[in-house]
Amino acid sequence: MNPLTTSAFDLPGHLSPKAEPALIADDERHFAAVAECLEQSVAELSGRLAAERRAPGGAGRQAMDRDAEIHRLSTRLRTLRRFGLDLCLGRMVSADDPGEPVYVGRLGLSDSTGRRLLVDWRSPVAEAFFGATHAHPMGLVSRRRYRWTRGRISDYWDEVFTPDGLAGHAALDDQSAFIASLGGSRSSRMRDVLGTIQADQDAVIRAGSRGALVVDGGPGTGKTVVALHRSAYLLYSDPRLGHRRGGVLFVGPHQPYLGYVADVLPSLGEEGVRTCTLRDLVPEGAAAVAESDPEVAALKSSARLVGAVEAAVRFYEEPPTEGMTVATHWSDVWLGADDWAVAFEAAEPGTPHNEAREQVWEELLTILVDKHGDGDEDVSPELLRASLRRNRELFTAFSRAWPLIDAADLVGDLWSVPAYLRMCAPWLGADDVRRLRRRDAQAWTVSDLPFVDAARQRLGDPEAFRRRRRHDAAVAAEREHRARVADALLEADDDGEGVVTMLHGQDLQDTLVDESARPGAERDGLAGPFAHVVVDEAQELTDAEWQMLLLRCPSRSFTIVGDRAQARHGFTESWRERLERVGFDRVRLASLSVNYRTPKEVMAEAEPVIRAVIPDANVPASIRSGGVPVGHGSASDLDSVLDAWLAAHDQGTACVIGDPAFRATSRVRSLTPELSKGLEFDLVVLVDPEAFGTGVEGAVDRYVAMTRATRQLVVLTSR
Repeated sequence: MNPLTTSAFDLPGHLSPKAEPALIADDERHFAAVAECLEQSVAELSGRLAAERRAPGGAGRQAMDRDAEIHRLSTRLRTLRRFGLDLCLGRMVSADDPGEPVYVGRLGLSDSTGRRLLVDWRSPVAEAFFGATHAHPMGLVSRRRYRWTRGRISDYWDEVFTPDGLAGHAALDDQSAFIASLGGSRSSRMRDVLGTIQADQDAVIRAGSRGALVVDGGPGTGKTVVALHRSAYLLYSDPRLGHRRGGVLFVGPHQPYLGYVADVLPSLGEEGVRTCTLRDLVPEGAAAVAESDPEVAALKSSARLVGAVEAAVRFYEEPPTEGMTVATHWSDVWLGADDWAVAFEAAEPGTPHNEAREQVWEELLTILVDKHGDGDEDVSPELLRASLRRNRELFTAFSRAWPLIDAADLVGDLWSVPAYLRMCAPWLGADDVRRLRRRDAQAWTVSDLPFVDAARQRLGDPEAFRRRRRHDAAVAAEREHRARVADALLEADDDGEGVVTMLHGQDLQDTLVDESARPGAERDGLAGPFAHVVVDEAQELTDAEWQMLLLRCPSRSFTIVGDRAQARHGFTESWRERLERVGFDRVRLASLSVNYRTPKEVMAEAEPVIRAVIPDANVPASIRSGGVPVGHGSASDLDSVLDAWLAAHDQGTACVIGDPAFRATSRVRSLTPELSKGLEFDLVVLVDPEAFGTGVEGAVDRYVAMTRATRQLVVLTSR
């Protein structure tokens, strides 16, 4: 479609009254201007991007600025090409300027004259578009939201907030028409919901970033929508969170969830948010299994036990208590216990153990050079230092005193050497030490991951020191080679006054040897620090797992999204109590209580399930009816239930929860209750839900599984 010559509206026949020119003519004219501006913008951005890529890379800040500009231009260009006219979410008319509607878009857009065609949804100007209600219209006369299908408007909804709003030729709908739109067919990816964000959700999205904001809400309240859109909003509105300051980390509960929401942030023009699960924060997470012993899992959930990693590392940072004689080519030098202690204190606070090793080593060499200089031997400090670097006995003693340590080895020693664990965690009883001991020290479980992560953060890269030594050796060899070449050239210079004599100058020698290109490991993009962290399904995190995230965000700027009633292992305290215990100092609370997703019929059966074990659960009120009662039947009916649904629905997705033998198809998923968390499907079929377990965990799994349904729920049992 060429939006300059073809209508932006493609309304179905039953909505033909909405196609009256009096209702849409202003929109048509505006979209024609938007289309022209988009064409010009794409051409301009393409040219600027090509020019930036051809420009010299530069160095230092110049290179960083160039890369940032290329990223910004590329992101905006992709968004413009992806959406076209459907960048526009809707329009609003203000009482202050009723003759000039304000159109709200995914991005801001202005034409060549500076006329504003779209305001960015994150801007203060757009706040009323999402936040206005009939009780609090925020100065609006009317609002129109569009539904886009394949680049054209397939429906729109008008709301008026004052009697004057009717003068704007509004196509009034019953509110239920908009609510019904929320129950549209689902797919394998979360659908675009930016245009349907509600006032209660928008208020949370736009809240400030300082401290920790807890967003508590039951199923269907839009917690995930809020978490994702808040990530994009904060990066836009808060310069303290920009990519140069660390950016935003988004943590989801599992990989199916990340796959489901993968399109949301790019659709908002925001590709800089890092997304992951807790498992992704450490390499060992990929193969880690669940802890089989609940008592061991409980012990490892403690933040205090994670703190034992610090004691475990400090054990290897105690200076030797005995001295040694260091032999050089010129004389012997005594290296006493006090000298060792001084060298160990050279490690700068906060430097990881393995990376601080270089600082300690260099200080040790300085001490020896200084002590050697007190004698009568005439040797240059540089020559002596080079000799000491090659002293095998000295380096062996140093390596024993401050060893390179691998994080996995250190944690493995805690679980396999009882005396070591008792020394690092003296509060543990004998039975606890026995429970934590295991034969295969590095058979990693999910409960181990906070310990491995803490160790890796505290230790740093064990290869850093080796790379530096190899680099320094290469530089020294290069210097020696160039010195020999210079000497040879000087010998060939008969009068000794030629330009070649400059080769003896130290400044020129330094320019001939490149010491800047030190080899280094590729930076771990998930190591942090981040300026802000968003955590979805946060009710599942243990105290130990919270330490993994706190390490990555020293500012404690968090958005924490969850539902205490969906915690599989129980959540009897308040959010504030939990978070202050694990290390947060500024906690704010926000609550979402309206269920936009789950039909009333489903919630009527799900609510008693959770209230049986959590009487005060935050069960949200559903605002729409699906018109389909919850179905019940035999597990043997599974195939027929799915076949009937697929035959009746050519769009949408279904999920079978509780039948590991069922093989997924293109439109029917097969998941455990735990892996269904955070997802949604048109049809959910539970198979033997009573087999999910007993107590809180079983009830939570049933409640979570039931509330994944957006249209229909069927419960099948084997009895």
